[in-house]
Amino acid sequence: MTAPGTLYGLGVGPGDPELITLKALKRLKAVPVIAYPAPSEGPSIARGIVADHLPGGQQEIAVRMALDAKQFPAEEVYGPAADAIAEHLDAGRDVAVLCEGDPFFYGSFMYLFERLAGRHRIEVVPGVSSPMACAAVLDAPLAAGNDVFVVLPAPLDEELLAARLAGAEAAAIIKVGRHLEKVRRVLERLGLLDRARYIERATMTQQQVRPLDQVEPPAPYFSMVLVHRRGQAWR
Repeated sequence: MTAPGTLYGLGVGPGDPELITLKALKRLKAVPVIAYPAPSEGPSIARGIVADHLPGGQQEIAVRMALDAKQFPAEEVYGPAADAIAEHLDAGRDVAVLCEGDPFFYGSFMYLFERLAGRHRIEVVPGVSSPMACAAVLDAPLAAGNDVFVVLPAPLDEELLAARLAGAEAAAIIKVGRHLEKVRRVLERLGLLDRARYIERATMTQQQVRPLDQVEPPAPYFSMVLVHRRGQAWR
């Protein structure tokens, strides 16, 4: 009887192909099957990150979804994807799911994990996540000492976003996208606009760093605002 395969959740980093870990690279080159999130049409960002590392000859599963979907996880997307992956695992083939950043930091891998954990062996390989990449690009430490650092999704209700931000010394506001104007209003209201730094597509070839008041809406999904109440963490 064939031994079942292992599912690997591989964090491939924020965009720069050199930021994949040695462990993830080793797993990536060894598996016979790779899977990755992709838009309804067009190329996958996650696959693009590792394209130059792929050995060739691997079977591929593109998990296609609408990036502006209102409901996640979408059963019509992740159900069939989990079934397709399970077929390979049951046949003894290892599968690596490519995850931008880190698999368990707001990653869509969790929806496959939810459907396959308990039935299959799973190994998660952590990756460099977007807040760390943005901090490095900006030359701005995220936090220091006893700072309270929070991660805030920009889609939060405006009042809730303001309340959570008001109690923190440092924050990463993620998934800015079409919520840019709301984020700016909250920062201005809290007197933090001049303590905020904006970056989009950190470490990717299209990376941009701009003053927040010079960004035209909507911002791309892969954009972030880092905030530090003191302006600089070491002060």
